[in-house]
Amino acid sequence: MQQKNAIILFTKNPELGKVKTRLAKTIGNEKALEIYKKLLHHTQTIVTPVAADKFLFYSDAIVRKDQWPETEFHKKVQHGSDLGERMKTAFQEVFSLGYTSVCIIGSDCYELTSTIIDDAFTQLETYDTVIGPTFDGGYYLLGMKKLHGFVFLNKTWSTETVYPDTIAGIQENSLTYFDLPKLTDIDEEKDLPLIWK
Repeated sequence: MQQKNAIILFTKNPELGKVKTRLAKTIGNEKALEIYKKLLHHTQTIVTPVAADKFLFYSDAIVRKDQWPETEFHKKVQHGSDLGERMKTAFQEVFSLGYTSVCIIGSDCYELTSTIIDDAFTQLETYDTVIGPTFDGGYYLLGMKKLHGFVFLNKTWSTETVYPDTIAGIQENSLTYFDLPKLTDIDEEKDLPLIWK
């Protein structure tokens, strides 16, 4: 069967005081918003060339005339009480459209490249799931060939247990997985690239 790829991009509406709140504790809300906008620009740059249909899920509300052209990005809104439920609902929605390989990313990872995303889709030709671990114990990318809802359940989100708990669940359910390179998520001041400090 022909692989039909989709990428889900989770983003927060870029509003002062509502983005990168851990980062804002040390650098202030204005600087945190500025950095978040840089991360959004980087994410758009690396996602655009990827050979997959692109679904942009906003945290609060769809913005029609923003940096994300509607000719390239299908715009949606996240639904659910926590991050896991929101991701599960987004995967459900995209798989229901007939896609055979779906990956989700956020907009926090400055080290993420188009090549890594392309490799995720390539690995899904062989493996059931693909995951991109972060140094803080989470993940920057998760991909699968069909919805495995258990990966989104019983997680303490934004903690160092997310990646190991996800892998444990994958193994308990006898699924195969491929680890992408470990990268840094930008959550705190220490995570910032030197050029942004």
